[in-house]
Amino acid sequence: MLLESCIRQGAARLAAAQIEEPQREARLLLAHAMGAAPGNLIAFSEQTIGDPSGYFDLVEKRAAHVPYSRIVGKREFWSLDFQLTDDTFDPRPDSEVVVYSALHGIPNKSARLRIADLGTGTGCLLLALLSELQNASGVGIDRNPATAAAAAANAVKLGLRSRADFIVSDWGLPLSGKFDLIVSNPPYISTSAIRELAPDVRLHEPILALDGGDDGLDAYRAVAPDLARLLVPGGLAAIEVGIVQAVSVTEILEAAGLTVTSIDRDLSGVDRCIVCRRR
Repeated sequence: MLLESCIRQGAARLAAAQIEEPQREARLLLAHAMGAAPGNLIAFSEQTIGDPSGYFDLVEKRAAHVPYSRIVGKREFWSLDFQLTDDTFDPRPDSEVVVYSALHGIPNKSARLRIADLGTGTGCLLLALLSELQNASGVGIDRNPATAAAAAANAVKLGLRSRADFIVSDWGLPLSGKFDLIVSNPPYISTSAIRELAPDVRLHEPILALDGGDDGLDAYRAVAPDLARLLVPGGLAAIEVGIVQAVSVTEILEAAGLTVTSIDRDLSGVDRCIVCRRR
């Protein structure tokens, strides 16, 4: 079967399932099935594939709203590959602003910094920062043992395990000492709004990574005292927030004794990251 025909039929199936950008997704799935670079399919569209059944199996998974990243088992974040499991939240490009904001607020990037990542998931925030801060070390916290184990496995794959520890607990509860930098992407969807999420998210993301309580702010109320307790004087925290939550989270952080220094936007122009310091 011609590659071009595979892509055309796959895209038609995905379009019928209301998958956005069906042509692009069909091409990505075919490239994955063939173990090829997606760009090569355009140049060799007149070539054939002997048995396209594996490809069409992937198309059916995507048509059932299994995200592409779940199908291939990984997601690129900060130009690093993170392996996904059923227990890890799929990192979004929007969250890269947390890494950017944290790095922007560090005056001496060669210092021996101590970093905490509260609700680490895949470990993407902590490990992205460690990849940039060569003398830093850090700890990631997650309440799910399987999630913490997945983050540790990502650290091994990225060659960062010697500088990253992972602990199973709630937020900053088990931590002591002081940290120069704390990052977090906590769950911030209100419980009632979860059922309104796109099926790609609602059906395939771990509920612990989504549910932020009745108003979506429970995690921030839990995290704020930890930030004030664990940061060194003048220490920095970069915290991801949901759409229209920046004002409410700012109030929570300031009530805990922190000073909000900026609210940074993601690539879509949404207020996405609150940067604060310990007074």
